[in-house]
Amino acid sequence: MVADRQIVRPGDCLALLEKEEAPPEGGFKYFPDRHVYILNNKVYSDIVGLVSIEGGTITVIPLEGVYFPRKDDIVIGVISDVGVSQWIVDIKAPYKAILPASDVIEGFNPAVHNLRSYLDIGDYVLAKIATFDRLRDPVLTTRGKGLGKILEGFVIDIKPSKVARVIGKRGSMLNVLTTMTRCEIVVGLNGLIWAKCPDEQTLNALVRAVKLIEAKAHMKGLTEEVKLYLETVLGGKRGQ
Repeated sequence: MVADRQIVRPGDCLALLEKEEAPPEGGFKYFPDRHVYILNNKVYSDIVGLVSIEGGTITVIPLEGVYFPRKDDIVIGVISDVGVSQWIVDIKAPYKAILPASDVIEGFNPAVHNLRSYLDIGDYVLAKIATFDRLRDPVLTTRGKGLGKILEGFVIDIKPSKVARVIGKRGSMLNVLTTMTRCEIVVGLNGLIWAKCPDEQTLNALVRAVKLIEAKAHMKGLTEEVKLYLETVLGGKRGQ
């Protein structure tokens, strides 16, 4: 069996299942997440990634690749086009997302409302994937606490495949970032991260810490390295 945090390639065997652990035909029993598959009672990786073993479940965190939308994902997108009744949103995916005007404007009437007065090209929006079935473009919604047009703060752009490392197991890495910088942080699963920090120095430290995580996502001991980096850079600002 492979070790936790081990780098694997497509086709690498991750584990051998006991006969009683074999999944029922047509679905996984123990390994429901993406990037693993079971063949002849063996678990394999289907990508280049980092093995994560937790609670008896093996998953693989991708080290490269693009973002593929999933229903209920929280994403940060940028308005790329404005239509008569909808906005087109770039979410760093192979598909352009659609944000219906009726989702943003109560009682929307195309003869009355000018969409550019609400969201224009280049504006950032925090949204959730409402529907997506790969037969049509994903549809977004901004209905929900904290969702909507981003009016302040800063957006950090990283590879979508490194998002899991920025969050960490059970949110451990994200907790380090928020606790040590005192920044408000929202991680979009598509690789865009919104942050609002107390001052520019702290923001710069956070950006460099996130880029450090992105560059060293495959390395062990990364959480401690990030802690040390922020402690060194922020020094006495921590805890103020």
